[in-house]
Amino acid sequence: MDQRAATLALPETPRSFGFFVDGQTIEAGPRGHFERRSPGHDVPVTRMPKCTKADLDMAVAAARRAFEDGRWSRIPAVERADVLLRAAQILRRRTEEIAYWETLENGKPISQARAEVGGCAGMFEYAAGAARALHGDAFNNLGEGMFGVVTREPIGVVGLITPWNFPFLILCERVPYILAAGCTIVAKPSEVTSATTLLLAEVLAEAGLPAGCYNVVTGSGSTVGQAMTEHADIDMVSFTGSTAVGRRCVAAAAGNFKKLGLELGGKNPQIVFADADLEDAADGVAFGIGFNTGQCCVSGSRLIVERSVARDFEAMVAAKLAKAKVGDPLDPETQIGAITTTAQNDTILGYIANGKQEGARLVCGGDRLDFGRGQYIAPTLFGDVTGTMAIAREEIFGPVLAVMPFDTMEEAIAIANDTVYGLAASVWTKNIDKALTVSRRVRAGRFWVNTTLAGGPELPIGGFKQSGWGREAGIYGVEEYTQVKSVHIEIGRRQPWVG
Repeated sequence: MDQRAATLALPETPRSFGFFVDGQTIEAGPRGHFERRSPGHDVPVTRMPKCTKADLDMAVAAARRAFEDGRWSRIPAVERADVLLRAAQILRRRTEEIAYWETLENGKPISQARAEVGGCAGMFEYAAGAARALHGDAFNNLGEGMFGVVTREPIGVVGLITPWNFPFLILCERVPYILAAGCTIVAKPSEVTSATTLLLAEVLAEAGLPAGCYNVVTGSGSTVGQAMTEHADIDMVSFTGSTAVGRRCVAAAAGNFKKLGLELGGKNPQIVFADADLEDAADGVAFGIGFNTGQCCVSGSRLIVERSVARDFEAMVAAKLAKAKVGDPLDPETQIGAITTTAQNDTILGYIANGKQEGARLVCGGDRLDFGRGQYIAPTLFGDVTGTMAIAREEIFGPVLAVMPFDTMEEAIAIANDTVYGLAASVWTKNIDKALTVSRRVRAGRFWVNTTLAGGPELPIGGFKQSGWGREAGIYGVEEYTQVKSVHIEIGRRQPWVG
């Protein structure tokens, strides 16, 4: 039977996973399980161990041993690169399997999941090159008696906490770069989307990553995640999630002054000028809010459009959203899938109700969609939105787009920057002066011109303001997991201090 056709059937029984420490899978035993139901089909699909703080301690100890004995941190970069390249090959071979479990647990369309796994393989390939390119510096300007060298060293044991919206993509925007730097990892995925994080453990083991270098502990954020941010033997934590939880990470990390990498919330503007290719822009804006069902920290959830074309453009976007195929995530034709968690489903519907109450004009969507099972929300567009409304200021994390008109470029920039966040932004215009001015003045870590949600492993990601600290991906994402050391080398005889 064709593998792709076979994977489109629902599992008859949920698949049970263990957690992964020191190169070995450990069964749940007496710990109990989380049972995950597919948000698109409302059937049980996976069962994950409810790990404890003791399990985390065991994983951190394994990662510490692996780091300190140099089995990964002190080997030549070419050997690390070889492992990362083999991992990429295995990911490409196992794309269907990984995409299948990603779709079942998350609810995203299978076509999107397949593309994401392919992109993740590319990240491993890029990181392999970055491992070999990582370098320090030399200072030959200290006089005849001194030579200076600056080295980059791996920071140590990294705790990695990933969210449920892009379980595999966000994982792979970090893991290969962390490994390229020479660090070891303890990963804690969301308890509702843990399967693909554990599948990556199999991939890395097959690729030849030494035991203890990648460990996975499943469990709740309040138990395992909190203990990870507080753990005295973890040197750095990378957390992706809400700004509110990010603040708690900052407080918890103070115990041993561990370094933090934080990718947090966003309320991202898409600025559309009247001179843009409006058909292209409408399609891009619809994609920017519909991709991953709007459950995307960089989704373009604020449409800031020039007033002279605002009503016409609003209608164009509404028409695009109406044509987008919402439905079964396992259908290859689906473009917008299910809402991942019941809590998030309720949150999105609450914001839609609030938008109506605050006086915004509902242009399209705004309803639950009933397909007989699963949880789905129609892509929603609000007009007549003001900057004081909750739907204009707060991260909804769903397919809800707020339209706000502007008259001048200065006003557009001011509206775009009127947020505590600074994660991403887009501008649509055929005027290069406008594009460059807006891209330079809007405060966001990622910026797109006449496109949105585009990119690859070469460029860094991260946010300004309350959208986070640090950068992931690219060579910057490898350097993020290193420490810089200055070495002073005296040449010749020392000038005596004591005669």
